[in-house]
Amino acid sequence: MIPFFKHPFFALSLLLLIKVNLSAQPGFGKAEKINADWRFHLGEVDPTKPIDNRDRSWRAVQLPHDWTVKQNYDPSLASATGFLPGGIGWYQRTITIPAADDGKKLYLYFEGVYNRSEVFVNGQSVGKRPNGYISFGYDITPHVKYGTDNQVTVRVDHSQDADSRWYTGSGIYRDVYLVRANPVHLEQWGVYVFPEVKGSKGVLHIQTAVSNESPLSAGVSVVNELLDRTGAVLATKTSKLTLTKNNRQEIKADLAINNPQLWSIETPNLYQLRTTILQDRKIIDSTTVTTGFRTYTFDPDKGFALNGKNMKMKGVCLHHDAGVLGAEVYPEVWRRRLATLKSLGVNAIRTSHNPQAPSLYDLCDELGLLVMNEAFDEWEYPKRKWLQGWNVGTPGHQGSFDFFKEWGEQDLGDMVKRDRNHLSIFAWSIGNEVDYPNDPYSHPVLDGSKEAGFTQPAYGGYKKDAPDAMRLGDIAKRLAAVVRKYDPSRPVTAGLAGVAMSNETEYPGTLDIAGYNYTESRYASDHKRYPKRVIYGSENRHDLAAWKAVVDNEHIFGQFLWTGIDYLGESGRWPTRGFYSGLLDFAGFIKPRGYFRQSLWSDKPMAYLGTYPLRVGGAAGDAWSVLENTQAPQRNQAPSMDAWPVWNYQSGQMIRVVTYTNAAKARLELNGTVVGQAKDYDQKTGIIYWDVPYAEGKLEVIGTAANGQETIRHQLQSSKRSHAIQLLQGEQIQVKGDGGIAQIELRLVDENGVPVVTADDEITCEIAGNSRLLGMEAGNNTDVGDYTDNKQRVFQGKLIVYIQTKGKPSDEVMVRFSGPWLKPATVKIKCL
Repeated sequence: MIPFFKHPFFALSLLLLIKVNLSAQPGFGKAEKINADWRFHLGEVDPTKPIDNRDRSWRAVQLPHDWTVKQNYDPSLASATGFLPGGIGWYQRTITIPAADDGKKLYLYFEGVYNRSEVFVNGQSVGKRPNGYISFGYDITPHVKYGTDNQVTVRVDHSQDADSRWYTGSGIYRDVYLVRANPVHLEQWGVYVFPEVKGSKGVLHIQTAVSNESPLSAGVSVVNELLDRTGAVLATKTSKLTLTKNNRQEIKADLAINNPQLWSIETPNLYQLRTTILQDRKIIDSTTVTTGFRTYTFDPDKGFALNGKNMKMKGVCLHHDAGVLGAEVYPEVWRRRLATLKSLGVNAIRTSHNPQAPSLYDLCDELGLLVMNEAFDEWEYPKRKWLQGWNVGTPGHQGSFDFFKEWGEQDLGDMVKRDRNHLSIFAWSIGNEVDYPNDPYSHPVLDGSKEAGFTQPAYGGYKKDAPDAMRLGDIAKRLAAVVRKYDPSRPVTAGLAGVAMSNETEYPGTLDIAGYNYTESRYASDHKRYPKRVIYGSENRHDLAAWKAVVDNEHIFGQFLWTGIDYLGESGRWPTRGFYSGLLDFAGFIKPRGYFRQSLWSDKPMAYLGTYPLRVGGAAGDAWSVLENTQAPQRNQAPSMDAWPVWNYQSGQMIRVVTYTNAAKARLELNGTVVGQAKDYDQKTGIIYWDVPYAEGKLEVIGTAANGQETIRHQLQSSKRSHAIQLLQGEQIQVKGDGGIAQIELRLVDENGVPVVTADDEITCEIAGNSRLLGMEAGNNTDVGDYTDNKQRVFQGKLIVYIQTKGKPSDEVMVRFSGPWLKPATVKIKCL
């Protein structure tokens, strides 16, 4: 197999996993999820002693568990990590190993523990892993007692609670598995599949790693079967393998089919690969990977093509938290979030700036979203961590740098091995902004002109005592070699912050495709200077100019907005919970800028109305935004991409009405009368707007084609005070039993059923049934109150409530929502 990067156009084809629960497991043996029945203690303990059930400092928890998000916001803590604490936590659980398991291999597999974890079995340490984002497993066979209970204890040390530039969470925040395996078994992440498409034929290249941990040689058969979605077997290959004792071996095989259905953004067609290990005609191990076929190319002049069709990546950067849920990973929550992003026209995700939970990639595979999988935000030196607000005050320098030398290459290799069978992943990023000028690396070019690169003035200029930027190339070479060792099918990339400085080093030349963070001004000049370099925007602003830099340059294959969803941490000055530049808010509701982006990226007709007051003479602050409490803008200011859908002001007050639409023209009507004449789409701002005096009633925008034919409408209605709680999904929701997540969206409406966007009423949630309240999230960045109880104020009139069921199929849970002076609402959750 020829590595893709030696092909003239970087051609490659890749794999797909379809179901959320397939790749989330370690890929060998029989994996049993053990998320229930854990106990947790915040603070130090003696790991050799069992829990005293009378000790109330230990409390029952269910995984995934993030203890940090369950604490109180505190202005004395670091803004970088969301004004929330870390600390040291201990988890303990009893697992029963029956006598019948004697002779099997037993493993514990953790999808993610933040961070600096150590695992004990029956008081004996079985391993440590400092990286909080990497999945890992331990062989616990030598420490197990058969026919009785065994004590599993996990120590998590997040005492460096300002170790990141964003919120990380703390604890065992992803799933955990107990794995039972035959002494002869597939290795962890031991099946690697690389599909190739040649004309009308699809070929599946398979590499299988088998381990023999027995004292005897073993002869086995490795059977690979390709299945379609109905379960019909399309191709089969059986290979013989002889393994010497206590040894491992890899074997290769190919499966071919005619006229494969290709995976695409619009139609992610899927297949399944079933790999089975037979010994003496008995199945001793098996795993299933859902797979598919596609091709894509990167060209320095033409950009990116999927299945031979050129396209632009419309990407967003995503951190891993989910507002009130913190770092806890629930696939249903992320399915809703990703599906909402895709409805806005998003077709690509960047995992900023670390590997995420396996279920996220499964969802992207299934939904048809491309993924840039990123490993690191810092390498051998720490970056600045802001403590008193973003870019404010004196930064701290905790981080993950102290274990990079020992663990960096292994962490990267494990990321690639775990995730390489995902079709959604199109590239491996080895770093984000590790070349940020003077944070920490420096170079004489920083003393050059403005065109030499950007850096903050407070840290500007060449610093002779700072780490030499020339080291970047050496480290990048080592990391790129790790990626290509385990997956030669995808390009190596990184997000460059100081492109001008990095251009003086070997760093960009080590990459197969080069990501430019906020450096659109260099797209044309660097394309001319480095004609073989494939360039794209790896982190970008939301304004139209940044997107036009992609559209107007054929060689730029896409951009990744900062960010797709609001995230905790990287906060401004107190009181703020996080960074608020997302298309969606913490609750996963679409923000105005999300609709603005939809107008640029969606192929379906759309229109959105937003408003805000204008200041026309008079004292500053005569009119203000009811949602943001900021001084109103002047009439001559450019229209905003952050206008909320509210139509409640003082009679006669001058209001700017904006529409985000992909229609060629739009006109504005108020109570059926034209108050804004038809205007052409504004190519400079992407926004059509009118300034009109407020009058109560129905405000409506009508989008038309160039010939005046109507294509889309959107309206706002003046509302009265809040009267009732409205359930957006109706009065009954169905979720899977025992662990399923109900995501209940509600909003406040007036007596006529009109949404009250300005409402901030407090809602109380009461539950009857076998379930637990995970959290209530309204998306308000400045609300740093209590998120641990069953009360929460709505924001912009909306709220989402997360409830996890514990019941069996056919069980029911009743949830009642109420508030002062509001008509309550009740929803029934049915367990399937």
